[in-house]
Amino acid sequence: MLSYLIRQSIRFRGIVAIGAAFLIAVGAWQAAHAPLDVFPDFTQPQVTLQTESPGLNPEEVEALVTFPIESAVSGIPGLESVRSKSIAGLSVVTVTFKQGTDIFADRQLLNEKLADLAGSLPAGVKAPSVSPLVSATMDLLKIGLVSEKISPEELRTLADWKLRPLLLAVPGVADISVVGGEIRELHVKVNPEKLVRRQVSLAEITDTVKNASALRGVGYVETENQRIPISAKGAVTDPAKLAGTVVRGAGADSILLGDVADVAYGAAPKIGEVLIQGEPGVMLALISQYGTNTLEVTQAVEAALSDFKPVLEAQGIKLYPALHRPANFIEIALHIRESLLIGTALVVLVLVLFLLDPRTALISFISIPLSLLTTVLIFSAFGMTLNTLTLGGFAVAIGVVVDDAIIDVENIVRRLRMNAALTKPLAFSEVILDASVEVRGAIVYATLIVLAVFIPVFAMSGIQASFFRPLGTAFVTATLVSLGVAVTVTPALCAIFLKNTGGHREPMHIRWIKQIYGALLGILMQVSVGMAVVSFVLLGAALALIPRLKTEFLPNFR
Repeated sequence: MLSYLIRQSIRFRGIVAIGAAFLIAVGAWQAAHAPLDVFPDFTQPQVTLQTESPGLNPEEVEALVTFPIESAVSGIPGLESVRSKSIAGLSVVTVTFKQGTDIFADRQLLNEKLADLAGSLPAGVKAPSVSPLVSATMDLLKIGLVSEKISPEELRTLADWKLRPLLLAVPGVADISVVGGEIRELHVKVNPEKLVRRQVSLAEITDTVKNASALRGVGYVETENQRIPISAKGAVTDPAKLAGTVVRGAGADSILLGDVADVAYGAAPKIGEVLIQGEPGVMLALISQYGTNTLEVTQAVEAALSDFKPVLEAQGIKLYPALHRPANFIEIALHIRESLLIGTALVVLVLVLFLLDPRTALISFISIPLSLLTTVLIFSAFGMTLNTLTLGGFAVAIGVVVDDAIIDVENIVRRLRMNAALTKPLAFSEVILDASVEVRGAIVYATLIVLAVFIPVFAMSGIQASFFRPLGTAFVTATLVSLGVAVTVTPALCAIFLKNTGGHREPMHIRWIKQIYGALLGILMQVSVGMAVVSFVLLGAALALIPRLKTEFLPNFR
């Protein structure tokens, strides 16, 4: 099969060369636009369910909210484990699926289970919310806001209602958590003495506030000619207007909310606090979506922040745009590209110095970009992203992918020189075919031996496998592609570029190395023969002493 493949590659060498150039061009474009991430996706498919339970203590949350949710999701196919955490007012259930399952199908099954569960939860408990589909590392960017000119309440309001919607609109941002500051809300502080004096119950106050702050459709007015819809102006958000809401009665006998309670803006009870560079502030934690390019999304978020920065500066707000920036790790990892270039340059230098022929050096060198860029195309076809581990695999593979091509090119050049010395030289293409077929076994066996080193990497399990398999996959794929290049592209390029190689002598330093090798080999042979002679002499002497030892020493010893 390999002989047939080599023969056809030499026969259609023009098509093979054009195909190789096309693969290099497309692979270079794909490498420039391929998704980049810090680490491979090392976590199993999992979904987090959060359920807000206002007013419930941890024991009640566990019994009334967390346990029903766990029971509902336990029968989902492919489920591996369910973990939960119940705290005051909040239930968190983490559902983990087996490795290899479809995360989109898993989320669909969860949503179906939760739809049946929503009606059985206690009154006041919100429906469970499914966490966004995020990447393995989740973190995209953490930014901070600090101000000495505006209050924590105003700072949090700006972060919630202006900055957060702006950043959520950036493609690739899955969710944003805002922590710190003070959440602005309307407070109704009831005066018990006034309630007793006016005989107003707390339930009436609660209903009045709910009715005044709710937004409802008010219907329409029917006339003889048309139906006129009525639009509500919206919920009451002004403290003065809310205080003027009627609780009971009408006209002069009406009791207003302000008569029995104080209505004003206030801060919601804090669950946590944020210190940014030692100062109280507001932090926004951005989470990236599943499968996105972390570096590109980070740059898009930073561009949006740069456009919004004048608004912050006008209000005396100091922006910390990179409290935690995982893209830094990617940018550092991109220096591996420099290592790839340095390694490639060293390989070219060695090829030129030892071959002293630009054509043979070029043919051998082409296997490096062709193998690596074809591997990038294969990764893209199978949905695999580039990360620090795969780039490391490419760096390790540089010195290996060129080996097969060098073996093939060197043997072809040697056979062409031998053919030129014959009185009746063979056909040019037949010499190349015979030379390539002659080393095909050595190329295949050498490649398989190198690949066998990575068998333990693919035998790993758990997180270790998720981390190191991309490195092994990158190396093995690039090496196998280089094997294909050696038996197709390399013979074709040799048939194109090496037509006049037969009359060229070997480089001088190669002839010197061969002479030194021959001299050393002769010396080693002489040393080996001398050692063999000495060994036989010593063995003969030892055999001659055995009778004397028996007659003189053994009787005395007895």
